[in-house]
This record gives sequence, C-alpha cells and structure tokens, in this order.
Amino acid sequence: MDYSVFLQYLNGHINTSGTSGRYIIRFPHPAQYNECLRQLHRLRRKLPALKRVRTSSLLRAFLCPLGLPDKVTRNRFGVLVEEDSIVSVHSASPGKERSAEIPWGVRRIDAPEAWSLSTGSQIRIGVIDTGVDYSHPDLRYSLARGINLLNRVSLPHDDNGHGTHISGTIAASGGSQGIIGVAPRSLIYPVKAFDHNGSAYVSDIILGIDWCVRNHMHIVNMSFGMKTKSVSLQNIIRKAHEAGIIVVASSGNDKKSRSVDYPARYSQTISVGATGKNGRIAPFSNHGSYIDIYAPGEKIYSCWLGGGHREMSGTSMATSHVSGAIALLLSLRPGMTPDQVKRRIRRNARALPANSPLAKAGTGEAHASRLLRGKTKKLTSS
Repeated sequence: MDYSVFLQYLNGHINTSGTSGRYIIRFPHPAQYNECLRQLHRLRRKLPALKRVRTSSLLRAFLCPLGLPDKVTRNRFGVLVEEDSIVSVHSASPGKERSAEIPWGVRRIDAPEAWSLSTGSQIRIGVIDTGVDYSHPDLRYSLARGINLLNRVSLPHDDNGHGTHISGTIAASGGSQGIIGVAPRSLIYPVKAFDHNGSAYVSDIILGIDWCVRNHMHIVNMSFGMKTKSVSLQNIIRKAHEAGIIVVASSGNDKKSRSVDYPARYSQTISVGATGKNGRIAPFSNHGSYIDIYAPGEKIYSCWLGGGHREMSGTSMATSHVSGAIALLLSLRPGMTPDQVKRRIRRNARALPANSPLAKAGTGEAHASRLLRGKTKKLTSS
C-alpha cells in the first residue's frame, strides 16, 4: 500500500473548522503503522492539514477529525475506523464548603491504621481527569508535572475542580491545616484530558493512557465513563494491563444493577461502586455483578480549586479511595500484577451490611489495613 496516497486522502478530508466528526484510525499490523507514521512526519510540511493528526504508538492509531463516513476509509485502505465518542466525569453536583478535617472516607477504609506499614511512597499514579490545582497547599508535596493533552505547552491546570478533588482523596498531605489523603506519600501525575465542563473525547483518554504507559505509572485512576463501547479504548487498556499497570475505573451513577459504564465494564479494570457513611451502597451508585469493589463515595470532603475544600458525591470519589489503597499496597509489596491486586483487594474487603441486597455476593468495601496485612478470611458482616 502507498501510504503517501492514504495521507493525501486524509489531508483532503480533514476539516480544520472543527465541525467534522472525530475518528480513531487503527492499523492492523505494526509495520503498517510504523511506515505510515514515517510518511506522516515526512509529509506534514507539504500537507498542512496533517498537523491535526495525533498519534498513539501504543494503540498504533491516528486520531483526527474527518468529514466523511468511516466506511470509505476502511474499504479503500484496509484500516480500522471508529468514531471518537465523548466521555464524562462521574460525579454529582458539588456540595458546600466546610472547615478542614480528616475526611470520613479515609477513616472508613481504615487508611490511618495502614500508615504504620505504608504511606504510598514512590508509587506513581496517573490521574486522567480535569487537571489539578497546583497551588493547593494540601497537594504541594503530592504533584508531579503530568501532561496537558488539551494544551501541550501548559501545565495540566484544573479549570473544573473534579481532578483536584480526586487527587486530594488519593494523596493530599496537608498536615494539621488541611486534609490527608489515603496515600499521602504517593505521587500524582495529572493527565488533563477533560475540559472545564468535565467532558473529553475517547481519543484524549487514549493519549492519556499511552502517556501513562510510556512514563511508567503504577496506577491509572479513571473517574469517568460513557455508555457506548469503544474497541480502541478497550485495546489500549488491555495494553496498559499487559504492561503491569493497575487501572481503576468508576462504575457510574445511574443506579443500575445489571450494567456499569465503560471503561469500568472492561475486565482489565478494577470497577468501583460507591458506599455511604452507613457502609451501604449509595443510592446513586451502579451495583451488581460488574462491580469489583465498593468504597466511600457519598459526601466526600476533599481539595477544591483556589486552595479550598468541598464535598462531592459519586463513584468518582469512591474510585480515588481505591486507587489510594492500592498505592499503599504497591509501596509495601512492589511488583504485584494487576490481576493479583484485584484478587487481593476483593479478598480483603469489608463485607457490606447483611441487609444490602444490591451487592454482588462476595463483593465488599475496600479496607486498606486488611489489604496490606493480607488477611484472606471470608467476608463477615460488620
């Protein structure tokens, strides 16, 4: 195949006005992708519209806006084409601000009892979200540079609040003047893929996961979801899983019992549902057979924009507790595989109350100190 012809075709159908559809173009074989990538670099000066093509080496994909049906590209050139869908963060509306205190969720999963064994030191966590407030005093020792996929020349600053809230629950270390997260010595790498409205394209998520793999994250926190399946997203999550990265994903806030949102539905993730202060499944949380673990997600108090704090509810908040607990485990026991971590966090969970019929049998609530000490007893109600 003459890839210069393919690239000329793309150049002629890329709509620079931003009104065209966005697509993910995957190459079936590595040699095809590598040759086309080489040609892309060569032709970008001659064909300026190709500058809008982004690439993922991990997925072997081109990501670009196209103004024509995907079947034309697939039938003519033999590549795999998928529409680039929109993804949203998993949280309800923010609650009101309050004075600082240790969050109840951190206590509920028994993280303070685990700190004598591990505080998450040297664990790198990619938080694919809206960015982070770099000036927040509770996060000053918890943040690395990360990446802004929406503006590559800028730090991944948060213009929404959701990413800052997630990062605070995972790794805040504010001392007596702020809050403490589940793993206060872990390091957050913010990956800004979501805009100020809390929306992102699948292609941005793909590039975020690609970045996390190439930069050797131990954990990827994904507190977002969508209703439709994406083969491209599933494939790159599988590659992250094969690279030994633990992918933690929120299940969604739709009260569903037989389904969860993507990407939490993929088996290569640890899917998380939410509980309230009473230990029962939160009214908004998805639940049932697709949930791997539950964690506090109702009225969770964490960091907010402008150096403040705020309550939020959602399976997003539950997911950040689980990511923090896994960071504690990996710091104590490095080298565990994603499948080993999933089995261990499920086996060492706290049982949901006996009158919680919504839960899948054997699925409990995250418990950090049990996780680290490796108890393997069957779940008992508490």
